[in-house]
Amino acid sequence: MKRSNIIGLIGALLGVAVVVSILSWFVITPTPTILQGETDATSYKASSKVAGRIDSMMVREGQQVRKGDLLYVLSTPEVDAKVAQARAAQAAAAAQELKANRGARSQDIQSARDLYTQAESALALARKNYERAVNLQREGVIATQRLDEATTNLQVTQAAADAARQQYSLALEGARSEDKASAMALTQQAAAVVAEAVSLQADSRIYSPTDGEVSSIIAEVGELVGQGYPVVTVIDMNDIWVTYNIKETLMPKIKIGLRFMAYVPALDRDVEFVVDHISSQADFATWSATRTQGGFDIRTFAVKTRPTSHVEDLRPGMSALVNWDEL
Repeated sequence: MKRSNIIGLIGALLGVAVVVSILSWFVITPTPTILQGETDATSYKASSKVAGRIDSMMVREGQQVRKGDLLYVLSTPEVDAKVAQARAAQAAAAAQELKANRGARSQDIQSARDLYTQAESALALARKNYERAVNLQREGVIATQRLDEATTNLQVTQAAADAARQQYSLALEGARSEDKASAMALTQQAAAVVAEAVSLQADSRIYSPTDGEVSSIIAEVGELVGQGYPVVTVIDMNDIWVTYNIKETLMPKIKIGLRFMAYVPALDRDVEFVVDHISSQADFATWSATRTQGGFDIRTFAVKTRPTSHVEDLRPGMSALVNWDEL
């Protein structure tokens, strides 16, 4: 056999050996278990308790806002009208309460006192006439009928004087305590209605509930939005986490407080996370055992992790990859 053929044969055998070795290495070497988690953050949907038309939008998508910053303003003419009605009713109730507390006017009191004085004068005259009639009747000067007339006139005048005295007392005392209490209750009721209307009116100006970033604006200026309709979404970028759906067969390694490194492709860097929460109940089956006798469905648990420190530019939706074999 020629030398060149021998060398070619040896080279082919070496090539086959190398290929077999590489294939064997891939077959023998286990594939690493990579877990992929998704970043999420707390979001707040700003809405109003009243319906209205958007009058002005004070923010834009991507804008950083602070807690208490004005997001948008609604035009609510119906609510404004209710506030005006409630204030008018409150003013009327307050006037009625003032009237009840002040009692009768000075002119009414003076008039009642004059009538009472007249009635007392008439009573004094009737009493004198009665006494005179009694004396004359004893002396036989007048008939018994005249004495009866004087007696009746005294009784009528006495009753009139008592009635005038009662009217004068009522004028001095003013309204009854029950009327005053009723007027006060009406005033308080009117004040509560005003407070409710003003509260609804104030809710036409919507403020940011937290520090964060405006992620979406659903409606624009001029659009009519209903009660509770989420117009602006604000994401709290300081409250961010990564959720992993982990098979129950991998759960023995997972404990609250476990720290590990995860690679974030969007940032091209490793970030340290800590296990913050493990769901108390499995969510769903990821694989159904159909071939192996006695197999079972492997279910998953949601595991929430948080960065151990603030990570700049970490945003919701980013992936975080973990090599499970290195935990």
